[in-house]
Amino acid sequence: MINFQYSRASDVADAVRMIAGDPAAKFIAGGTNLIDLMKEDVERPTRLIDISRLPLRKIEETSDGGVRIGALVPNSDLAWHPLIEQRYPLLKNAILAGASQQLRNMASTGGNLLQRTRCAYFYDTATPCNKRQPGSGCSAIGGANRTHAILGTSESCIATHPSDMCVALSALDAKVHVTGPSGDRVLAFTDFHRLPESRPEIDSNLRPNEIITAIELPAKGFSANYSYLKIRDRLSYAFALVSIAAALEFDGETIKEARVALGGVAHKPWRDAAAENLLRGQPANQASFARAADRLLRDARPQEHNGFKIELARRGIVRTLTQAAQGIPQSQSDKKIR
Repeated sequence: MINFQYSRASDVADAVRMIAGDPAAKFIAGGTNLIDLMKEDVERPTRLIDISRLPLRKIEETSDGGVRIGALVPNSDLAWHPLIEQRYPLLKNAILAGASQQLRNMASTGGNLLQRTRCAYFYDTATPCNKRQPGSGCSAIGGANRTHAILGTSESCIATHPSDMCVALSALDAKVHVTGPSGDRVLAFTDFHRLPESRPEIDSNLRPNEIITAIELPAKGFSANYSYLKIRDRLSYAFALVSIAAALEFDGETIKEARVALGGVAHKPWRDAAAENLLRGQPANQASFARAADRLLRDARPQEHNGFKIELARRGIVRTLTQAAQGIPQSQSDKKIR
């Protein structure tokens, strides 16, 4: 690991001043991803700015009936908080599907948004990677790409975003509160992460001199009809080959509103408004779900080794929407797919 300086921010304004004054610095909270990247010589910050003691650990209701989650709330505390358990169980289940209990105890909510891809080539500094070294090439294209993206890819990168929590936040239409030298701003969650295009080294639309302060959930939590399904190579700690967050609201026997977000298939959590619109006003049956799945996957571009993800995702979408419609969400305790 490289040598680096260490500073501790006293408040949010102090953290912003520090990061603005040292572009090569990095914030550290739980450190569950950054420290690994430093050990592998992928990240080489000149300074670590410790933000772990900032007052960003509250979970509180907003005036419009939503919930505001401080950026430093540990994943475990978030999953088991009464407001989240009762009103946003989709988020709880997605968090519990990810990582391990030990990692969830350390990982922060804001840090989860900013974790970087687990592409093996990104971690291997002996191989070309446009995310790690822009312009060097993408070793996954034409390489071992079984776990890589099938949607939103580019000639520069086919890496996937690794988060489970972010898939649920996307489906729930969360917002991200950030602050920087220019003041506060709010980003729709679906606009927070970026597709790779020609700049895969830029993961999100967070500016280099900004800090995430909170994530806000709207009042509607889809607590009656939801499910989070994660398909992976083993039932223990592993990243998703495909994951699906589904949420439905009914008007009698027909679907009034639908949300579907995918993980493990793109550089960011994947949503398609057109696919969700196909479900509105429709009966909750296999035919309706299959049409939505086909629309979600219409632009899939598989690589040599990951074409199986298209059918895996299609079946997973239908299965997850069926679970949501029946009000019987996928269990995160035994993890066996029903």
